[in-house]
Amino acid sequence: MIDLIIPALLPIVVTLLLGFIAGWHHDFDAGQGAVLNRMVMLYALPLTLFAGMMGLSRSVLLAQGVIAVILLAGMVGGYLLVFLLVRYLFRQKPGLAALLALSVSGPAVPFVGVPVLGHLYGTISTIPIALCSMIMNLFQVPLTILILSSSDTEKKDDSFLQHIVHTLKEPVVWAPVLALILLLCNLHIPAAFRSALQLLGGTTGGVALFASGVILYSYHVVFNRTVILSIVAKNILLPLLIMALAIWLHTDRQTLSLSVISMAIPTASVCVILAVQYKTAGQEIASILFFSTLFSILTMGGLLYYLAG
Repeated sequence: MIDLIIPALLPIVVTLLLGFIAGWHHDFDAGQGAVLNRMVMLYALPLTLFAGMMGLSRSVLLAQGVIAVILLAGMVGGYLLVFLLVRYLFRQKPGLAALLALSVSGPAVPFVGVPVLGHLYGTISTIPIALCSMIMNLFQVPLTILILSSSDTEKKDDSFLQHIVHTLKEPVVWAPVLALILLLCNLHIPAAFRSALQLLGGTTGGVALFASGVILYSYHVVFNRTVILSIVAKNILLPLLIMALAIWLHTDRQTLSLSVISMAIPTASVCVILAVQYKTAGQEIASILFFSTLFSILTMGGLLYYLAG
């Protein structure tokens, strides 16, 4: 079991650490880290999702309806639950509540999912990676931006619909949607062309993690109550709730494992990018990303061990 867990999780720590060292050595700064993340979101990740999905058969795709329901429950339901708790129970500002909701319910599946889920589950991992990317970019990120920008005088006239339209233009959204439509029509692209797309797409996980390490260096992490509660909710409580839901739905072992491990993946770096952009709780959100990733070695390892048993 150790031989399975270490190869899957060690690249996360090593690549993130290399990015952190690059920031410490002043080879890259936070702005350049954000540029690297933009390259991933605009080119590398969309190519990975499109090429990966086009390698699946229509029958395999149609059999994944249950995992779509589970991930929707985890990412959409989790977001709304955390936002309401933080906003009305802990009485925090809407911007902070939205960022914490995204930090807890938004796993870095589009980035970390490529090396981790791909290593553990092979080609089928493309489906949860694509689903998580679409849910994050069609619901979580637009709603978070809407809440954060509601107090921004320059953006207060932007509507949720405008954010959705803008998001639909992002390659990370329309690329997997296009692949989904082609697969449902039972259309495929030549294997040689698909292989060509994967050359740049193969850089997704490494570049995104490296960029996150660079950005993390720019912040002095803290370990306060907000960070601790967020990490417990992100790394432990939400994956366990998803496991309970999957068991209640009587899913097969692969769907159960894919769903739980997808939601157990640490916080996405887009949370830090939005916190920096809107000058809201940047230090706390960066700390959640850092400690969520650090402790994921234990929490994801424990979940993998349990699920394999």
